[in-house]
Amino acid sequence: MIQPLIDVRPLRTSPLFRRLLVGRTVSTLGGFMTMVTVMYQVWDMTRSTAWTGAVGLAQAVPLVVFGLFAGAWVDRADRRRIYLTATVGQAACSALLAVQGFTGHVPVAAVLALVAAQAAFSALGAPAAGVFVPRLLPKDQVAAGLALNQVTGQSMMLLGPALAGVLLGWLGIGICYLLDALSFGVSFYGAFGLPALPPQGEPSRAGLHGVLDGLRFLAGHRVVRGALVTDLAATVLCFPVSLFPLVNAERFGDDPRTLGLFLSALAVGGITATALSGAVTRLGRPGTVMLGAAAAWGAALVLFGLTTNPWLGLALLAVAGAGDAISVVSRSTIVQTRTPDALLGRVTAAEQIVGQAGPSLGNVRGGLVAGWTSGATSLITGGLLCLLAVAAVAATTPELRNGAPGTADETAGAPGTTDGAAGAPGTATESP
Repeated sequence: MIQPLIDVRPLRTSPLFRRLLVGRTVSTLGGFMTMVTVMYQVWDMTRSTAWTGAVGLAQAVPLVVFGLFAGAWVDRADRRRIYLTATVGQAACSALLAVQGFTGHVPVAAVLALVAAQAAFSALGAPAAGVFVPRLLPKDQVAAGLALNQVTGQSMMLLGPALAGVLLGWLGIGICYLLDALSFGVSFYGAFGLPALPPQGEPSRAGLHGVLDGLRFLAGHRVVRGALVTDLAATVLCFPVSLFPLVNAERFGDDPRTLGLFLSALAVGGITATALSGAVTRLGRPGTVMLGAAAAWGAALVLFGLTTNPWLGLALLAVAGAGDAISVVSRSTIVQTRTPDALLGRVTAAEQIVGQAGPSLGNVRGGLVAGWTSGATSLITGGLLCLLAVAAVAATTPELRNGAPGTADETAGAPGTTDGAAGAPGTATESP
């Protein structure tokens, strides 16, 4: 009988995974506090959705520019050491944000520059972290480990914005940034006990050659490519967060304590869906699940744009959050079970660009369209475009609809792999 609750086997079998999960959870809490704080500070300084959208651009550009090169570097070196270095860099950026938050009178461009610098370090750390779960857990527990990452992340998405709203009104923006800087210390401790994690198999070629090898793998692997395209459709076309300050001003009196309600509603749905993800992670059809979840995300945002009842709107955002959470778990399962370890840094970098730059670019799109038309128009048109794009991916990629995780899949164009190599990363996933 399939158990519906989240699969907790990784917590029992891997002490290293447990420690990483604690560090990641605390750091994620600080990250969501900073996201709300930056959004609130930029909105307070400019009163412009274009500028709040520019926060997303500041996050997206470093990811796109540095991400794939960082992935190639990760596939040549010790992933643990790279992750620790990136964590220190992110903590330093948060500390500088705290300094400007306490001192005040800093131009908005300086705030965005610090956001961009932190995103650059994130672009380095995420590909390194992307190999941790498949290297620390047996292959049949990878989806469960990713679901645990997701449920803790969604829980912090619920707590972080609400806590940031309280602290913004009580202690100011500097405290929120400072707490984020301290949270990276816990993340550093969580990863410090890991052994060295060099790539398994042939290391990446240096520079542009290694990047191109990774891109050829993505171009030739229909399932992985389809998973990333689906996520792009769900983020670039209809990500709504840059519209939240405008909606908050229109419906909730511009109170900073209520700004986090929208993100919290997304998190409630995500937590609920992930906490009941046991049936999904054991199902063995992540492609089908991902397509359905991405469609649910787009449809819920269309309805959110149509409603004038704020409580119904919050309920629809919870549905959207559920779809997003399940889609992310399924996408990451596809990527991490179908990519050889020697390419996983580069493919994870591409997933990082899609998973984080996609929403950032979606925030830019949402803010600009709202400025030209209205918030409702931006939400509705984006959601409809998302539904059309997901339908197109489903129609053109039958392997994504029908394939099971970890099975052999076509890898045309993947350097150094055979036709069956796409399913190989689980062959050496014991705890090092």
